[in-house]
Amino acid sequence: ILTSEGYKTKAAAKNGIASVGKNAKRKGAFETKVGRNKKHYFNLKSTNGQVVGASQGYAAAAGCKKGMESVTKNAGAEIVDLS
Repeated sequence: ILTSEGYKTKAAAKNGIASVGKNAKRKGAFETKVGRNKKHYFNLKSTNGQVVGASQGYAAAAGCKKGMESVTKNAGAEIVDLS
């Protein structure tokens, strides 16, 4: 649903996960756009405007909206470390 930048350390990745959890529930954190390929997508932004994560492309705006709702719903879910 959401792709972030790559992280060099586990601690940095955990901070990124925490940022998603914090920002996904914040009003105004999602920015929707339409790409050159006419697909709808969204960015999740932090309070300073930095993109925390970007979505896949969706054929319709309704699918994009459902993607944002899913990120909001699942932010803060249990984290399972498989390393």
